Amino acid sequence: MPLKLFKHFVNQVMDIVDADFGIMDEMGTILACSNRKKEGSQDTALTEIIDNNNRDYFVHSGVSYARVYIRNRIQFIAFIESEDPSNKKILDLISINIKNLKTHYDEKYDKANLMKNIIMDNILPGDIALRAKELHMDYNSKRVVFLIKTESGSDVYSPEVVQNLFPDKAKDFVIIIDDVNIVLVKQLRENDPDKEIKKIADVIVDTLNTELMVKAMVSIGTISNSIQEIGRSYKEAQTAMLVGGIFENDKLIVHYNNLGLGRLIYQLPTTLCRLFLNEVFKEGAYESLDQETLLTIQKFFENNLNVSETARQLYVHRNTLVYRLDKIKKLTGLDLREFDHAIIFKVSMLVKKYLDKGNDLY
Repeated sequence: MPLKLFKHFVNQVMDIVDADFGIMDEMGTILACSNRKKEGSQDTALTEIIDNNNRDYFVHSGVSYARVYIRNRIQFIAFIESEDPSNKKILDLISINIKNLKTHYDEKYDKANLMKNIIMDNILPGDIALRAKELHMDYNSKRVVFLIKTESGSDVYSPEVVQNLFPDKAKDFVIIIDDVNIVLVKQLRENDPDKEIKKIADVIVDTLNTELMVKAMVSIGTISNSIQEIGRSYKEAQTAMLVGGIFENDKLIVHYNNLGLGRLIYQLPTTLCRLFLNEVFKEGAYESLDQETLLTIQKFFENNLNVSETARQLYVHRNTLVYRLDKIKKLTGLDLREFDHAIIFKVSMLVKKYLDKGNDLY
């Protein structure tokens, strides 16, 4: 953020405040001060003072200080070289102006803020190209949106971790949506974008889940060919996160292009889904299948309806598997060895999962 904004503000109000005052960064470097000679100097003891003082307003060695929080983090410190009790009100006013100046600067000059406005639909489509040009951003570069969902209550500050993984703030943008959702807008560089996207997703998951032990899931939108299309890629990543959470909750990486039947079922009305299940299964038929039977069905589908291979993977005799399949046919009326019946049962399992889990995600 340009220092001239802070210096201009200090110059405007210096005749109102009787003592010397100014603005520091979080490390104690004076960015702007009514006494110009002090600008650029550093209060070396301030960091230790702040670390040992939990109050937002405090007095030390004849100087009054106030922490300035932006996005729940201390980014600046306002100070007045006086111990007068009325300083708190003055510092509160200075803090408000610091926040307003920072917000104004971000809205006008911050590239990450433009990206956030695009994905949150807070900017008119006709203004996107104009703002990108003002910020000297490459309008037609290939980019893709990664939506990263982390568990709440973690001691690790996940956005900072992701930002450290992708430090090029001119091209890659890390945007905090809420306590558990982070967006990475990544500009693609390699000739093989699919390979690069997979590599990026693997790095995020491995770093958060494996190295930092933070439970995280990553969903990916399709590639955008211009800044204008980033909002679409974000919405696709949102859809992938929801659909993946229902149908592929065992996967840590879900791509919008690979949602398969799950995306189709997700778009169906729940009343139609219930009607379909009632047509396929008589009352209580599906619920009568125990966990062992459901595992058998899952393995049978994974092995393309191959009885011998499924029996081998389940460590059971072939005749035992045949007995289980006959039992499933008796309970449900569907013979999984027949292709058409297998398709109906597979779709029914997905529909059942959608009805059971879908409402829990909203």
